[in-house]
Amino acid sequence: MALACQQNSYLREFDTKVKSCTAGELKVTQNGKKEVLKGYEVILEDTVLFPEGGGQPDDRGTINDVPVLRITRRGTDAVNFVTSEIPPGTDVHLVVDWTRRFDHMQQHSGQHLITAIAENVYGYKTTTWNLGDKVSFIELDTPKMTAEEMVNLECILNEKIREGVKVYPTLYHDKDDPELAKARCRGLPDDHEGAVRVLTIDGIDSCLCCGTHVSNASDLQMIKLLSTEKGKRKNSTNLNFVCGKRVLDYLSRCYDVEKSLTALLKGPLEQHYELTEKAVKGSKNSQKTIQTLLRDLATLEAEKFKSQQTKPPYFIYHRKEGDLDFLNTLLKEIGDETVLCLLTAGEDKGTGFVMMSGPETIVKDLGPKVMEVFEGKGGYSKGRFQGKANKLQNRTKAAKLVQEYQQGDLQQTTNES
Repeated sequence: MALACQQNSYLREFDTKVKSCTAGELKVTQNGKKEVLKGYEVILEDTVLFPEGGGQPDDRGTINDVPVLRITRRGTDAVNFVTSEIPPGTDVHLVVDWTRRFDHMQQHSGQHLITAIAENVYGYKTTTWNLGDKVSFIELDTPKMTAEEMVNLECILNEKIREGVKVYPTLYHDKDDPELAKARCRGLPDDHEGAVRVLTIDGIDSCLCCGTHVSNASDLQMIKLLSTEKGKRKNSTNLNFVCGKRVLDYLSRCYDVEKSLTALLKGPLEQHYELTEKAVKGSKNSQKTIQTLLRDLATLEAEKFKSQQTKPPYFIYHRKEGDLDFLNTLLKEIGDETVLCLLTAGEDKGTGFVMMSGPETIVKDLGPKVMEVFEGKGGYSKGRFQGKANKLQNRTKAAKLVQEYQQGDLQQTTNES
């Protein structure tokens, strides 16, 4: 028996009865944290809510207005996880989240069409596929797909859509039926039960599949092949694509980016590449100039410190525009291991770099304490303590700690003398 959603994928609502309802748990991730929800696993006599399978994610929807959070397959049953108990025997009304469902139907049927045409025309077999949130891909068993092949494939795909090729499922209750041998198949799952379902794209392909699909290629609206990239398997290529409404969504996102770039670069779409290339080159040249100036500044600041008639035993310095290269240059130019240096670089309020040098015993002892003030982490290596501060605005507290430590150290040296 096939589920109602597999017999007619266009059903949006359905009435049925609850077969069983047992306590269960669902692992979820909310706001980056893993949680375990307590709830119930509900199995229905039949359903229009598709459980995950065949590479297609599960549906969302409601059972008597109770949200279904997850649907999995257990044998021939679809198991619905809900947070409210729905007793066995209850008459229920199901409503499908149609936006999610139809999107999955478009991407899944589109994948079948792309897979079939790519194999029929170029001999490239699909080894796996992924229905992503915004962009899907199929993995082809070829190390490369040329731009010309992509253009030709896309033209054929959209021609089939315009022709309105029929798409329909067929159930085979006998696994030994000779007709099944004609269908493209990578093998049935080990836990498969019940009838075998074959999806046919009229005159193009027949393939074993349990998912929900459009009934006519025209419902795909359009297929856009976006790009290729190296697949995870050896000598494989991932072909990224969007179907149906996702083509419109993708175009809308691209147009929003185009408008932003047009305003930023002060030029039309046709000039974006040249204007961006010019801007990038200008930015790189500016960065080189800034680095040169910062190195010169580090040298001057070091000379300024060393030229003092009464040179203090510590050197505390901050430069908002500085970086690690600037701090390293500054320490190198000072070149006095007897001076306790505390150098920082970065925005006044935010994260930044911290570097310390001086007498080894002092730096090793004081470094971790300074990083506590900055609420950061760091370590000692090759005569220097280096770290990253999370709260660079605590520089005054860190400077005071260095001053007090140095004064205490000098007092201790005087007393020992």
